[in-house]
Amino acid sequence: MTGLSVLVVDDEPLARRRAIRLLKQLVNGAPIEEAGNVEEARAILDAQNVDVLLLDIQMPGGSGFDLLETLSNPPKAIVFITAFDHHALRAFDAQAIDYITKPIDPGRLRAAFTRAIDTVRAQTNQDRIAELQEAVKALRQAAPGSARFLTEFWIRLKGDYLRVPATHVIRFQADRDYVRIHVAAESYLYHESLASLEKRLDPDQFVRVHRSTILRRDAIIRIKTAPFSSLIAMMGDGSEFRVGRTYASKIRAGMVQTALSG
Repeated sequence: MTGLSVLVVDDEPLARRRAIRLLKQLVNGAPIEEAGNVEEARAILDAQNVDVLLLDIQMPGGSGFDLLETLSNPPKAIVFITAFDHHALRAFDAQAIDYITKPIDPGRLRAAFTRAIDTVRAQTNQDRIAELQEAVKALRQAAPGSARFLTEFWIRLKGDYLRVPATHVIRFQADRDYVRIHVAAESYLYHESLASLEKRLDPDQFVRVHRSTILRRDAIIRIKTAPFSSLIAMMGDGSEFRVGRTYASKIRAGMVQTALSG
């Protein structure tokens, strides 16, 4: 894999350094450059030809999509870096573009980079531009923000992906830096923080009751009062969840509004 030029674009320095460290084991001395935002990346791409671009999707001041849409001389292969493991990833494969999820797994990076190398050879500039435009179009349609709220989740299971409709989810619970999605008797680890996920959930379907818990509204069968004016949400499966003090007033207001409208 000699004779390649590689650019890593990620606003998180730790993630960027980890990717570069792993790539150095694969490229046999090929130059690896880095950028922390869209403007830095655009300057490098305008000044020189880049064969393989590792590109973060969500960055302050402009997304990876914003960068791709303005390139007149795009790289021959793009590997997306994303913190979100959901249905948009399928669009990457459909366009022969690979992806890796954070935190970066060495084996997954090797597979993605190897796949990127396979697309580097024998491509004309016009072919790359046309392919890039189609890829961005597909990704924008499938990525977060194209729909108002999430309707499904794609869970990675030993290299495969399981589709979980949002309508099947009973609750979300924080699990360190990630979220555990509970569906009936099963639960799955989802690579996103609870705070970030909350912004993309339909508030008519889900309600946050604690800093670590989001519940499906129609799965709550009762709100009990507890000592010191605290609240407890009872679920249809018999489980109970304490309502955090920060969220109690919102829960009470919602109950009053529902009672009045009924």
